[in-house]
Amino acid sequence: MAGTERQRELRRRKSRAKKVTKLAEKSKKASKTEKAAIIVKLRKLTPGADTLIAAWGLNEKA
Repeated sequence: MAGTERQRELRRRKSRAKKVTKLAEKSKKASKTEKAAIIVKLRKLTPGADTLIAAWGLNEKA
């Protein structure tokens, strides 16, 4: 086992935050189809995806 459960949880949280940051940067320059792909990735990545989608101005009709 690689560390305690808490250490693994923190590692997952940090990597998830890095991925969300990268997606945020990509979403600023994305086309409509790329935005749709980003929305799908966000929904798979985090349970708070709907909040992020609204905050970033992404919507499914974009």
